[in-house]
Amino acid sequence: MLRRPGLADSLQRDFRVVIAGPTTLTAILNSLQMGFRTLAIEQRSGEIQQLLGAVKTEFGNFGEVLATTRKQLETVANSIGKAEVRTRQIERKLKGVESIPVADAQRLLGPADDQEAQ
Repeated sequence: MLRRPGLADSLQRDFRVVIAGPTTLTAILNSLQMGFRTLAIEQRSGEIQQLLGAVKTEFGNFGEVLATTRKQLETVANSIGKAEVRTRQIERKLKGVESIPVADAQRLLGPADDQEAQ
């Protein structure tokens, strides 16, 4: 068939038939296999692209949550700093006051919170 000029081209063009012999069959099958692999990769790349888009969106949301958390932590740190300043001020004012035994302090002020829980 291949010796007749134009017959193979005509069959392929008109009837979409590929002529294969023992020497070309392996090459044609390898070509088809590579085509199917390429098609599968293209389909998976679309899925991967969508997945990456979703991850990007969620990562943006994560950044916003992280910024909010940072602001809240800064607020807590500022509150603790203010409490430490007040504690030092109170300690300076009470520097000259004499301490009394713990039992007398508990009787006057009531038990501490950590002792109430026990």
